[in-house]
Amino acid sequence: MKKTILITGATDGIGLVTATMLAEQGHHVLIHGRSADKLATLKAQLESLTVDGKSSGSVSSYQADLSKLSDVAAMAAEINAEHTSIDVLINNAGVFHTSETMTADGFDIRFVVNTFSPYLLTKLLLPLMNKDGRVVNLSSAAQAPVNVQGMLSGSALTDNAAYAQSKLAITMWTNALASKRGDNEPLYVSINPKSFLGSKMVKEAYGVAGGDLRLGADILIRAALSDEFNDANGQYFDNDIERFANPHPDALDELKCLSLVAELDKLLN
Repeated sequence: MKKTILITGATDGIGLVTATMLAEQGHHVLIHGRSADKLATLKAQLESLTVDGKSSGSVSSYQADLSKLSDVAAMAAEINAEHTSIDVLINNAGVFHTSETMTADGFDIRFVVNTFSPYLLTKLLLPLMNKDGRVVNLSSAAQAPVNVQGMLSGSALTDNAAYAQSKLAITMWTNALASKRGDNEPLYVSINPKSFLGSKMVKEAYGVAGGDLRLGADILIRAALSDEFNDANGQYFDNDIERFANPHPDALDELKCLSLVAELDKLLN
């Protein structure tokens, strides 16, 4: 069955491969990117795909800089205006290293892109989703205890520390929303797509070529569409060991997760 699927960070890495595979399967793919040129190129590429002699799925594109919460809100408004429903949201976009670590608002850019923006986008798109929908969040094997006050105050952090805290934070808010899931809300699941895949992020961070990106894309598509994830609300899938597993213990602490969400709500409101 054809689904409407939004994937952020679709112009590079795992996001690009995932968007391509979803289009080849005939789905309506909503692609997000920061660069207008890259988005236009990808949209044309996906629209030119054919499968068994037939055109692949339809494509819509949305430009936004996820380091700017105002861009996230504007993109969500555009999507709400153009669509009556979304089946799957894949919060894939992420950042590890950047020359400028602080946003104009005084937050660490890794937290804004990896944690705040996907949370805001998810909340703003919930009216388009229902109980059969899915929110798939990109976590990581790198997870470190979140200094919530540091997260909110923009404390200076190394790339590794900021990334690991931001990835635990997205896992924690995934579980918080899952624990409060309403009768007509989508399920929420977090995914470690596999460590050291061959993305631009891995190449910049570790100087290695990395593994086949299709391994990461495959698990994202399974999480988005397969029956395997029908009862996965609030679960964490670790693709390094290729099964559901426990994330960092803080993500299993409901009070810590709800407290983190309360701080996010205060920040974003």
